[in-house]
Amino acid sequence: MRIKSLVFLGFLFGFINSCQWSTQKIKASALNNLNGQENTGVSLIVLGTLQDGGSPHAGCKKPCCKQLFNQPDTNRLVVSLGLIDYDHKSNYLFEATPDLPKQMKVLKRFSPFSEKEVPDAIFLTHAHIGHYTGLMYLGREVMGAKDVKVYALPKMKTYLETNGPWSQLVLLHNILLQPMQFEQTVQLNPNIKVTAFKVPHRDEYSETAGFLIEGPQKKALFIPDIDKWSKWNKNIIEEIGKVDYAFIDATFYDGNEMPGRDISEIPHPFVSETMQLLNTLSADEKKKIYFIHLNHTNPLLDENSAANLTLRKSGFNVATYKQRLPL
Repeated sequence: MRIKSLVFLGFLFGFINSCQWSTQKIKASALNNLNGQENTGVSLIVLGTLQDGGSPHAGCKKPCCKQLFNQPDTNRLVVSLGLIDYDHKSNYLFEATPDLPKQMKVLKRFSPFSEKEVPDAIFLTHAHIGHYTGLMYLGREVMGAKDVKVYALPKMKTYLETNGPWSQLVLLHNILLQPMQFEQTVQLNPNIKVTAFKVPHRDEYSETAGFLIEGPQKKALFIPDIDKWSKWNKNIIEEIGKVDYAFIDATFYDGNEMPGRDISEIPHPFVSETMQLLNTLSADEKKKIYFIHLNHTNPLLDENSAANLTLRKSGFNVATYKQRLPL
């Protein structure tokens, strides 16, 4: 009887371990094949959707942050895109945010071919804290990385070279700055091209770029920050017509989010304004739009909010963390 019991317990233990292994295998498979896509070609991965200060936001006493200080939402990361070329076994990151450690780890998990903890290159839009300060994790105090390629426009490059602690990253070869120019295309490999273009924004320390990211099949716009569409020397409707995806500034839903602050000091196109501007687009064109770079006050962060429902009924999208799109 005792032998039978031991055999049964051994069988049960093996079964449980088998189930655990199967569950882990299923989870890994789901991660590497998100949205039913195979690990071939080129993919864009949304690695963050929030404005520079994140959520919960420092000093915020509003209901939108109060609970999150005690129960953080691990999906709330600062705005970033990952780019993976499975055919050429390379990956890239757009923006070096304060959430860089987690974003690099997720990018690696989506890149089963890679043993490296850092991407093959990082592209920076401008010198506001949510877009470049994550470079600090590459320095001697943390990773002590070696020659991580960082693409930067002229003023951004000079800013990093001449201001500490960023200049130390250059001096110690933690990062290797790659100069970019507006409207000049960088060919990363046979599959991927990246072109920077100028957008109007508060340029205290550097110019501000948006990016056209081209894969073998599709194209994407990435404009996380812009003052107003009317100030841009390009027509947003025309630019949307040239691409398959457009990740665009959604910092504030409307002007009611920041009582007590002079909104002219932090200009962004309200989502409500952008939807009105793009309302004449066809349903297929509206599907290209992914709102990104949401302030902690933005009601679009709540998928059940009236604002979110209105936006989705209008045919637009809100970018979501770990969303994967073929390029």
